[in-house]
Amino acid sequence: MSGFDSVIGHKDIIAHLQNAIESDKVSHAYIFEGETGSGKKLLATMFAMTLQCEEKGADPCLKCASCKKALSKNHPDIINITHEKPNSIGIEEIREQLTSDVDIRPYSSPHKIYIINDAQLLTLQAQNALLKTIEEPPAYAVILLLTNNIEALLPTISSRCVTLTLKAVGDDMVKEYLMERLHIPDYQAEVDASLAQGNIGKAEKIATSEEFSALADTALKILRHSGETELYEMVDAIKELTQDRQNINDYLDLFLMWFRDVLLFKATREVDSLVFKHEINYIKERARKSSYEGLETIIEAIEKAKVRLRANVNFDLTMELLFLTIREN
Repeated sequence: MSGFDSVIGHKDIIAHLQNAIESDKVSHAYIFEGETGSGKKLLATMFAMTLQCEEKGADPCLKCASCKKALSKNHPDIINITHEKPNSIGIEEIREQLTSDVDIRPYSSPHKIYIINDAQLLTLQAQNALLKTIEEPPAYAVILLLTNNIEALLPTISSRCVTLTLKAVGDDMVKEYLMERLHIPDYQAEVDASLAQGNIGKAEKIATSEEFSALADTALKILRHSGETELYEMVDAIKELTQDRQNINDYLDLFLMWFRDVLLFKATREVDSLVFKHEINYIKERARKSSYEGLETIIEAIEKAKVRLRANVNFDLTMELLFLTIREN
């Protein structure tokens, strides 16, 4: 780990935080907002370490006593709020770990930093208890709220915090990260990066999961011969997907990427910009058989299937309609 350099992307947020440290204008409360896996925890941890670092630079030195304690997760003045129930953070937990603790001065550091992960799980009572501290914090207190749903926080809380929204990281950066840090081969890193849609945590999960690689194989098997699939084969494919229903979104994302590749190849005849370069023979064949309109119809049908499944429309029926569209176009 090497300070803020270990964070992929989010340069604007890093610049904001470092600027606040250097100009001594650190706010007493921040909200890091972004989807699960987007890097909120890493950013908040780096920020906390830098604030407490004895070198007082814009990056943690990683060598001083404070940084070493933070790295081994036993820094007395960086407090990660824990909670018993998986789906809520209650008033007792906030009282015990934060509101009744915040008046005790830091042990050995300039700040006392509280990190609340999954802040969207705070109950209303817990938020109201927290609000008092956010309104009148001691000078040394810094509260970091990490959430994937800012709407779950009271407007009275969010209006008193500096909100930092983590945006998607570019596919190229994600791909480079997977190849350099996790040694994922080129073509696989490209597929994984496209599927992760700018989310490093998700990319890592996809790249290292055997279950996901089996899922991708199944999806490609279905797609390769989707143009001439017999009706009984279609029923079999739907049965297979029904058994793996909780991963249906991943399948549909793979279908979408594959048909976009087919459309792209049909339009440009170029292999370089395809996600599934290693599928070029099947992609070429499908591009020859389908018209532009047909491919656009298929892509729309996949998007529509995603919407229907979110709305709990009958699974088998939705998939049947989709497979018929794929076959007929």
